[in-house]
Amino acid sequence: MTPECAASQGDITAEIAAIAAQYRGPEAQPRLDYPPYRGTALRHPTRAPVPVDPEEVERWAPCFGHRDVDPLEADLTAGHPGQPLGERIIVAGRVLDGSGKPVAGQLLEVWQANAGGRYRHERDQHPAPLDPNFTGAGRCLTGPDGSYRFVTIKPGPYAWRNHHNAWRPAHIHFSVFGTALPQRLVTQMYFPGDPLFDLDPIFQSVLDPAARRRLIARYDHDLTEPEYATGYRWDIVLAGARKTLIEDDDG
Repeated sequence: MTPECAASQGDITAEIAAIAAQYRGPEAQPRLDYPPYRGTALRHPTRAPVPVDPEEVERWAPCFGHRDVDPLEADLTAGHPGQPLGERIIVAGRVLDGSGKPVAGQLLEVWQANAGGRYRHERDQHPAPLDPNFTGAGRCLTGPDGSYRFVTIKPGPYAWRNHHNAWRPAHIHFSVFGTALPQRLVTQMYFPGDPLFDLDPIFQSVLDPAARRRLIARYDHDLTEPEYATGYRWDIVLAGARKTLIEDDDG
């Protein structure tokens, strides 16, 4: 690393830390308006919520999928002519309520970038290769014990234009549905030891260090399958003191 690069990295880290210090408080949830994450200035709500009829929302809500959930949809490496490129991984865990009890029958959806750090989406023009054998999306239902399991490829980091030389840590997006569409929760799962954590304002917008750590999966050697895939375990807690941080909570 050149002295110029080191100075740039230090400036970005210092800027994020300085602004974050102004927002510290007892709440663990990320702020909707968080200056280091510049997109929040355009996207965060500025007016009071508008009451709506839940039944009316349900009638106009989108439908996810045109059939029942197939167990094969939890394997993001399957269903293509060949094998996707990258490190094959298994991600498993449980969905739990605030008292630690399993939450069964919940629809989990995941989406992610490929091993090169690119999403299969028309708006992603990052000059990394698309993988014809990887679409980056899957879903499953939690079991009676609240468990889930996905087979996928470890996503790569990718560039974004939030600030100079900005890169997002590797992550997988998770969506959890309750019994109705308005109960949808969305969050991100990260991987241990990522060097980009301190430079990422989205990760740093969770101001409580303990809460940030709950967004990081842990390597699980028992989940790892010999000569096939490494394993990561990550539980999702819906409420209580150990709650998993979500993207649309107002803190």
